[in-house]
Amino acid sequence: MHESDFSHEHVETAAERAALARTIWDQDNVAFKTVGIDVGSSTSHLLFAKVMLQRQSQGLSSRFVVVGREIAWRSPILLTPFLPDGTIDANKLGAFFQRCYADAGLTQSEIDSGAVILTGEAIKRKNARAIDELFAEQAGKFVCATAGHKLESRLAAHGSGAVALSQARDTCLLHIDVGGGTTKLALIDRGTILGLSAFAVGGRLIAQDADGAWSRHDHAAQLVAADLGMEISSAALADEAVRRRIAERLAEVAADAIGGKSLDGLGQSLMLTEPLPRIATPTALTFSGGVAEYIFGHEQAEFGDIAKPLAGALARELSRRTGLPLIDPGQRIRATVIGASQFTVQVSGKTIYLPDPYVLPVHNVPVVRVKLDAAADIDAERLSADIRAGLEEIASPERLAVAFAWHGDPEHARLKAAGEGLVRALAPLKDDIKLLLPVIDGDVGKTFGRLLHRELNWPGKIVSIDGVELQELDYIDVGELIAPPGVVPVVIKSLLFA
Repeated sequence: MHESDFSHEHVETAAERAALARTIWDQDNVAFKTVGIDVGSSTSHLLFAKVMLQRQSQGLSSRFVVVGREIAWRSPILLTPFLPDGTIDANKLGAFFQRCYADAGLTQSEIDSGAVILTGEAIKRKNARAIDELFAEQAGKFVCATAGHKLESRLAAHGSGAVALSQARDTCLLHIDVGGGTTKLALIDRGTILGLSAFAVGGRLIAQDADGAWSRHDHAAQLVAADLGMEISSAALADEAVRRRIAERLAEVAADAIGGKSLDGLGQSLMLTEPLPRIATPTALTFSGGVAEYIFGHEQAEFGDIAKPLAGALARELSRRTGLPLIDPGQRIRATVIGASQFTVQVSGKTIYLPDPYVLPVHNVPVVRVKLDAAADIDAERLSADIRAGLEEIASPERLAVAFAWHGDPEHARLKAAGEGLVRALAPLKDDIKLLLPVIDGDVGKTFGRLLHRELNWPGKIVSIDGVELQELDYIDVGELIAPPGVVPVVIKSLLFA
């Protein structure tokens, strides 16, 4: 018997082993280049970041979780430009952000995800939608355009570092983001956000124009002046004492809302959401936003507004009333843009149903979120009623997402009951809904989508996504398939102008 009679084992080269390792890595890891763009009442800026996600290794889970975030580049801070008629100057903003991309050495095609956030008074401007769509189109191939006070509150809590600080210290914190036109609150207990709120108190409710006249006085400032019995005009506001008194009254209203005190008539008129739920007691107050730069002494210059006197008055009021320490969690004026770049995207699980990948990407898909029975038997009729109730505020959508969490075993009978409930609820709209997106917190996306399509004969196109957790949110964007590892990015957002 000769050596040549035996089959020779294949000996892998170093390059082949490296390629195999890379293939395995790519199946379980995703890295995004993201952008956060913040257009606010006072300032506008952007930030590029890298977000790393990895598939959970427990059991057979296909959920991807964030394992790393890093900031790649920060833009300068631009005072948001306004035209003489009070609208935002979209051309100047566009030129500024184009310069930022060039300075960062990035192109639009290199950006995978992110968000354009219109905040504070910016979302009230007459051309807010045009600005929103302009940046959503120019910023990258899958960047969502979004606005909303509660979403901004959530992003500021995350982007500032307050959520991480609450978790690290195992305590309850009340985070306060004071911007140019609004103040946002987030009650955070051991890393979990329990409640969000917003009201119209900010550092640029009164501001100078390019000629130095105090011509800008937003509606909230007019309400405060009326409450004080003051005249509000460019001439009146030229008096520093008048501006200081308005800032002090704004600080009093803010301190009432932050401290949970019953609001007077002015306070109620400045609320933009329902009051913050008081279901935990904070041990400290954390701050972010442009006004926080003054509170913590990082900025001394004034920029033709009332941010500095507001910061001083607010710090004094809170110290006197609450006695709680004021903490800088790490990111002040950039908190929202950091949140927008790093905390708006999720990645689906790998068990998704996508028979036609060309239907993606899709934007601004309204979400109906329902609770599914955790019991062994799923009540299809109850599920159908819950979906119909959620549809009452959505007028004939061409695209619709139905979100729920899956509990228990993926038995065919339970899946079919859930599918029947969904189909029954949507049957009157089957000709209107061109794309149906079940979004499931659980690893049953592929099975559920196939059942809807092939067994229950849903007539339209289906993209069934799993591994994504939705709360009480309004809209989602779903990006193109990323292969490997066979997942899609999902950006969750809350739109003011739907």
